[in-house]
Amino acid sequence: MAKVIVHIDLNAFFASAEVARNPSLAGKPLIIGHAGRGGIVSTCSYEARKYGVHSAQPTFQALKLCPQAIIIAPDMDYYAALSRSFFAKVREITPLVEEASIDECYADFTKALSKEKDPVAFLANLQREWKEFTGVGCSIGVATNKWLAKMASDLHKPMGLTIIHKDDIPKVIYPLPIESFWGIGKKTSPLLRNLGISTIGDFARRAKEDDPALIKTLGKFFLTAKEWSLGSGSDEIETAPWDPKSVGVSETLMRDCRGYSEIESTLRSICLEVERRAKWERKYGKGMTLQVKDTSFKTHNKSATFEKSTQSGEFLFKKASELYKANFEDLNVRLIGVTLEKLVDPGKEDVQMSLWDYEEYEEKDKTRLLIADLNRKLGKGTLIRGSEARKGKKK
Repeated sequence: MAKVIVHIDLNAFFASAEVARNPSLAGKPLIIGHAGRGGIVSTCSYEARKYGVHSAQPTFQALKLCPQAIIIAPDMDYYAALSRSFFAKVREITPLVEEASIDECYADFTKALSKEKDPVAFLANLQREWKEFTGVGCSIGVATNKWLAKMASDLHKPMGLTIIHKDDIPKVIYPLPIESFWGIGKKTSPLLRNLGISTIGDFARRAKEDDPALIKTLGKFFLTAKEWSLGSGSDEIETAPWDPKSVGVSETLMRDCRGYSEIESTLRSICLEVERRAKWERKYGKGMTLQVKDTSFKTHNKSATFEKSTQSGEFLFKKASELYKANFEDLNVRLIGVTLEKLVDPGKEDVQMSLWDYEEYEEKDKTRLLIADLNRKLGKGTLIRGSEARKGKKK
């Protein structure tokens, strides 16, 4: 019997989390990121997206599109605590939950739905309950494998509930533009369009015939993408915890760049994304590597070691900038990447997060979780930390 796999995506998570904490922000265009010319949009509310604001965009450009937007600095500790709280609620339904990122997961609902007379009503009720519990809405996609469930959850946002059967693929999935194919990035989509592939249906037909041009373009990924496009794919939920040895992000530049000023905003965006992932993994690092690929495809690496472990994106940006200016200022560059290395867990560092630092970190984390629990009982937004209240007054 086919499994029932759901993909759950927390809608505009960071922005929604801020609204859950401060309901007066509801309905307003929010930018989660940093102000200033070097600032980058981490994410934004749906209201801001209507103006053309999007993630990884320089903040000053976003404000030109939407001058009335409210900028809020990311609070990754809060987002991570809320995320874990949400996933814990999903695990009350099934233990088979795979956390794909801070704001999305896959889950096997085969057993849970087998007992329900009206599975759609059951899922819709869960969706409402989860929003009441966390203050954050989610979109749910239901299918027989993970790729199809992910595609389903992406179709209707926010608060969508979409079920796709294998027979639905030709009419629901195939007419979608090739850019909608999850797993095919923004760099690959133009290459496929150059091959005459404009929709997922075009891709599926060419893939079924093992088109040589398609194989050459996608390389090893071709067989996986072919399997997905024809309705197959993995339905295995990976529940084992992942313990990364490093946390890295790289990006191919839209054009070849020369000089620090041309890559500065991208470098900052990359470092902030490393911070986001490190906080989600609850990891600190005592070193980093800056990777640069030049226009001849030669890779150059420069590393730095820190006296004290960190996960701060701003600190990584400062160090990465120093390495870039000292080593790559005159290089024609097509890709840059930053990797946080020598990872440690908070409180398990050989040398040397001080006892004071760790107790402060641990206490802050406990306090956030306690407040979140109390707010659920007293009414969300009732309690906040004193430091957050002071921060709010400055705004």
